This record gives sequence, C-alpha cells and structure tokens, in this order.
Amino acid sequence: MFTELFPGRTIVPKTLIFAKDDSHAEDIVEIVREEFGKGNEFCRKITYKATDDTPDQLISDLRISFNPRIAVTVDMISTGMDIKPLECLIFMRDVKSRGYFEQMKGRGCRTISSDDFRSVSPDTSNKTHYIIVDAVGVCESDKTDSRPLERKKYIPFEQILNSIAIGNWDEDTLSTLASRLARLDKTLDEKDREEIRQTGELRPLKQLIGNLINAVDPDRQEEKAKEMFGTSSPDEKQIEASAEELGKIACEPFDNPSFRNKLIDIRKLKEQTIDVISQDRIIFAGYDPKSTGWAHEAAERFKKFIEENKNEISALQIIYSKPYGQRHLTFEQIKQLAGAIERPPYNLTQDIIWDAYEQLDRSKVRDAGPQKLLTDIISLVRFAIEESPILQPFTETVNERFLSWLSEQEKSGQQFTQEQKEWMEMIKEHIARSLRIEMDDMELAPFYERGGPAKAYKLFGPNLGRILVELNEALAG
Repeated sequence: MFTELFPGRTIVPKTLIFAKDDSHAEDIVEIVREEFGKGNEFCRKITYKATDDTPDQLISDLRISFNPRIAVTVDMISTGMDIKPLECLIFMRDVKSRGYFEQMKGRGCRTISSDDFRSVSPDTSNKTHYIIVDAVGVCESDKTDSRPLERKKYIPFEQILNSIAIGNWDEDTLSTLASRLARLDKTLDEKDREEIRQTGELRPLKQLIGNLINAVDPDRQEEKAKEMFGTSSPDEKQIEASAEELGKIACEPFDNPSFRNKLIDIRKLKEQTIDVISQDRIIFAGYDPKSTGWAHEAAERFKKFIEENKNEISALQIIYSKPYGQRHLTFEQIKQLAGAIERPPYNLTQDIIWDAYEQLDRSKVRDAGPQKLLTDIISLVRFAIEESPILQPFTETVNERFLSWLSEQEKSGQQFTQEQKEWMEMIKEHIARSLRIEMDDMELAPFYERGGPAKAYKLFGPNLGRILVELNEALAG
C-alpha cells in the first residue's frame, strides 16, 4: 500500500472493492476491518441491504468525509455515481460485459480539485492517477459487447409496465423498463418517493432497477444457477432456470396495480418536450376576451375533482363535513390536496384554477398577487362549492377573521398593548401560511429574532396558551 502502490503516503487512499454478492461483501468488510484494525467507520458496506446506515448517506460520506476509507459494494455504485476521491479499485468479482466493465473502471477516472481532494485525503496534494487491483483476472477474461438498456424505444412506458405485469419477462422488456425507471428515478423528489411508498412498495426504486438489471445480467444468471443447483459449472438449462427466477424476483413489485399507476402518473408529470427548432415570439400577453372555453373547462375539471374525491381526500372531507370554527385542517393535508389536483387526469394547478375563475367572472375574484401561498387552495375549494361568494387569497380571509376576533376581544374588555398586537400580527401571518401555530414555532423566524418563547410568555403571561388556541380556531378553523 505505502511502498509500491502509493509510496510516501500514510493514510489509506479512498478504495472501492467490488464483491460478487451481499454475503461476499459482508465477508470482505469483516476481513478488512480485522486486518487494518481501524474500527467500523474505516470500512463500510454500501449495498441495498446495508443496515447500519442509509446507502445515500454512506455514498455521501465516501465522497466528502474522511471515513470510510474503504467501501465494499456489489452493483450499487458500479455505474452512474461519481465518487471523485477514489484512487484504488479492487475487483473481487469477474464481469463478462465489456461495457459494464468499462463503467466500473470509470469510477476511478473522475477528476477532483486539489482543495476538495485534500479535505478527504490530507496526506497528499493532488489526485494524479488511480490503480486497479485485479484479484480474479477480470482484466484478462473474455468480454462480450454490451447492448443498450433501452431496447424498445417506441413502446410507451405504460405498455411496458402492463406487459411486465401479465408475465412478459423477456430480456428486452426487462432491460427497457430498467432504463426508463433509471431516468425517472433521477427526476423524483421526496414527495414523489413518499407517494410511491404509500402504494405499498417500500423498497427504493434504485433497488428495483438493480433487480431488473440483475435479471438480464449473464454474470448474475450464472451465479444464481450455481446457488440454485449447487454446482460450479451450471449448464444452459440451469442458467435459463436461474434467469427465470431472477426475472420473477425483479417483476414481483409490478404486480401491484397501485404502484404501476403511481409510476405512470408521476412520469406523465415529469415528462417535458423541448422544441429546440421553432422560435416563438410574444405578440400579446393576457387573456383573450373572446375565448373563455379553457376557463370553463378548467373550472368544470376542478369541480369534478372535488366531487370525485370529497370522500377520499382528508382535506376535502373536513371542508365538506365541518362548518367554519370546527375545522382542523393541517398543512400536510393541504399539501396532499394540492398534489392530488396536479396529477392526471386533472392536471391542474392553483394558478390555472385561479386564472380560470378570474376569466369567467372578474367581479367575484380578487387578485392573488405575486406571493401565492399553498393555503390558497382552501379559498379555491370554498369558492368552487359555493361556500364563499368571493374568491380571495387565504391571507385576506385570515386577516378579516383576525380583525373580527380582535374586535370581539376588545368589546369584552380585553386590551392589548402595541407590542402584543405586533406579536399577534406575526402569529396571524404564520397561521395564514401554515394553518396552525404551536409553541415550538416560536423558536423559528420571525419570533426567534424578537425573543422567542420567553418573550411571548413575558408579553402575554398565562393567557398565551388560550390566545394561541383561540387564534388557531378563529383564523384557520
């Protein structure tokens, strides 16, 4: 390590070891920890079955932290992820695909700035090269030309999923689905992933993609055959049987129709067509007074959404079933409602709905202004179900209710100082944005800058709890 491979160094360079399977990776980690005697943080396993930390966190640590110095993986970071400080790759598994082998070697090719490199490997100044340690003859073994993952380019995503669900597990279909899901996975945010988990599929999408790739990987098929039939040299029929078993494992999640439909809906939202040829020129910005067809259609679609989901979405259930003053909407319920409107087949946004109502009858709609809030969806629903005669931003509704509450307090003999009113204004604005305020919120801006919970107690004394409860009820309902 420090005499021939990396002479003059004192710290083990960032190293990635490729193992053949998860059990093999466990054995390697145990041996590395024993040989170096550096503790658990020194060497970590990064696979989908890693139990001591999340794979994403482990990968981040490998990139930017001093530890781990050595990581052991199977396929998870073989391709598609840049670990720039890597200086050593150790192959302890063979690879038959030329393209896949080149991608695995590519993990060491990434360049990195001197400052970033020294932050994780302080015993040297620059990354000038990387080294491959070939423990199994992977550099000499025969390789086959790899084929692209995307093999059925012109078949729609929905058709691919449904084909998998009815048992069409041919190699081209599995490979194409893996390619489509890999592209989709890069576009997902945490909200999308949570919606996927709610369908019952708790495994990360990356793991499902890995299973699909394993099902068409000759190396994996051979290893599975060895495991299934207890032989070191499986024949063609045994490898076919192992391929079928890997295909069954990979395709099992797609038997869930809710999971399939969620993937289809999310992909439709994420799709974007960019025209790089045509050049548009704005000739007019504004509504066409002669055309309100789109507005009627959008308003009707919104009403249809409410009617079809009033017993399914909790926010709609609360608005429908409870009168003002008895409602207890949460911000999470509002986020769920707004997200549901955006998904197919409705494909609406708050801006579209608001603009539609403004186009249909400007006299009943007040300008939402530049600062639109998620809570404005409450105003849209109340206007659509004719609970409110005027469509106005939720902040205006909250402000009107606040002034009414303040007036009632003063009529009952309760007087507030100017500083107390300033704090209640901040509370009002917080409720307008988040629907509710708790004592913990006093730790956040803008309350924190004004003294936080301690200042609030000093100003309102024992009445603070009552005031917060009353304002929550009176302003958000």
